[in-house]
Amino acid sequence: MKKKIIYSLLFVIGHQLIYAQYTKSLIPENIPAVGQATKSDMQITVVDKEIIPSSVDLQWQPLINHVRIHHRSRIPNEQLQLLKNEKLLLKKNQYISTEGFESINEETTVEPLLGRNFRGNANSGSSPMDNSIAISNGGKVISVANTTIEFYNQNGTRTYSNSIAAFFDDPTISDVCDPVVLYDSGADKFIFFAQECSGHSSNSYILICFSQTNDPNGNWWHYKLDGSVAGSNTWFDYPKLAVSNNELYIAGNAFTNDGDFQESVLYQIEKNDGYAGASIDWQYWNEITSSPFTLLPVSYGHQGNYGPGCYLVASDAVGGTTIDLYDLTGDISASNEQLLHYSIPTIPYSPAANGFQSGTSTGLDNGDCRSLSGFYLDGIIHFVFHGDYTNGYNGIIYNRLDVANISNTISTFGLEDYEYSYPAVASISDAEDDRSVMIGFGRTGENIYPEIRVVSCDHDWNWSPSVLVKSGNGFADFTASDGEAERWGDYTGISRKHNNTTPTIWISGMWGNSANEWDTWIAEITGAESTATHDMQKDDQHMEVYPNPVYNEFTTSFELDRNSAIEITLYDERGELVKHLGNQFAFAGKNIFSFNKSNLPAGMYSVILTSSQVIINHEKIIIAD
Repeated sequence: MKKKIIYSLLFVIGHQLIYAQYTKSLIPENIPAVGQATKSDMQITVVDKEIIPSSVDLQWQPLINHVRIHHRSRIPNEQLQLLKNEKLLLKKNQYISTEGFESINEETTVEPLLGRNFRGNANSGSSPMDNSIAISNGGKVISVANTTIEFYNQNGTRTYSNSIAAFFDDPTISDVCDPVVLYDSGADKFIFFAQECSGHSSNSYILICFSQTNDPNGNWWHYKLDGSVAGSNTWFDYPKLAVSNNELYIAGNAFTNDGDFQESVLYQIEKNDGYAGASIDWQYWNEITSSPFTLLPVSYGHQGNYGPGCYLVASDAVGGTTIDLYDLTGDISASNEQLLHYSIPTIPYSPAANGFQSGTSTGLDNGDCRSLSGFYLDGIIHFVFHGDYTNGYNGIIYNRLDVANISNTISTFGLEDYEYSYPAVASISDAEDDRSVMIGFGRTGENIYPEIRVVSCDHDWNWSPSVLVKSGNGFADFTASDGEAERWGDYTGISRKHNNTTPTIWISGMWGNSANEWDTWIAEITGAESTATHDMQKDDQHMEVYPNPVYNEFTTSFELDRNSAIEITLYDERGELVKHLGNQFAFAGKNIFSFNKSNLPAGMYSVILTSSQVIINHEKIIIAD
């Protein structure tokens, strides 16, 4: 018995050395909270099922995706649209179409360096793509977009691909969206989240998967939680995730069935039982003071986790002069934990007008000023959102919130005549007390197509020039109604690879392709020593490492009056079978089928989709020499 105890103790000590746990800095007792929130009773949810990922054919990539309902969740304030309209007039009057330079500090020493990069999840009929990415210490990459999930190694070789609906394989979930994936470096495992997006309380669920190992191609445990906890007539939307030493946090907005904002909610979930496939204990918080529109919980910025509890921040979606800080003081097991609210004055910020893009009058939706991405490190909460940089043009608003003295410092980055939008931030430092960060974002303008870029800001607030990650090949205009702006964002994915010798992050974002749709690009970014430069529009030459095979998709849409199993076959012009592309499940309503046609030699082909031996779609395609 003694030997067993000693071995167990050594394992625990060794595990803590590898996956360190850090104590959350405390807010001084002499600083009073201005409010708090209401805690629910304890909830218990048993595991729904075990998921064994089954990829589609990685050469042919046949995918059926249900086109989800395109809802818009509203802020309960007309002020936002009025303000954006005013700033749009300002932009039109001020536009001078100059090739200006970004404002940087000439003493900057770290410039983003583009490493391995490749095309990620192809568009499957949704806008925005809601990109999210995670990379493990072992170099396993998960990339999700609104309807698809893919796994890669860090050289860009795809090892898994499927629709998110097929991954969950739940006929009661017809409209999945807002996927989020994170790597829990304290547990060396992944968490994958998605939600039911039908936009109604009768079918609102949050879907959580915990990987059983550090390999996403292995098995997962799946849990299905009620998404209408804030009231019987509300549904959950716009998720933000973080982890602490012992828990998973999922924040979101509760909306009425009419689409109006009701309140923010926070799920507090014990994560270790989720990794083990056991019943999970959880509770939720609502009636949160200041009624924040989008709460952002923050994970630890380096290897390991912090706790107990976690910190959350919120900026005012329609602009303001304060930042809200929330302190979840303890874990569920403490029983006396609170969610305390502090209001912190800061410099004014406000939304920008929608953005222009080359080649079209359709604008891009710049959204509002809600907090988008962040992390906690060495007593500082780093977080970003976007807002008016100058004359109605969108720019990056980077914040460092010091927990010890409840103060917030802001630095902005942008360029007039361009939109710098949907930023995501990660630490790029070796040491905890080094506050250097890397920020990925999207950019557009009247003379460019939507593109992906990255910029660094060092410990002393020196900004580098931004570096091009992926240029756009066309404008985006395929879901916007007449006179409306095309959806953009709603997030850029970012993930730090913690065990690299050189600090490294990975990003995934949206760019406009030649079909005037969105596509995903995935890139590795490191920090490189550089000298001061005035070449702010620098488009670096870079190696493109594509997945094998190159994905060149054919897409077609079809509608069903009921859920059905679909058989897909491909024939040549002589009527001979070329490829059986498989059997898949499709939901009632509009669906999109795509496959990789780069495998086909030149010629004419027919793609036939049948249900119950009845042809529901027959498309001819021509492959040119």
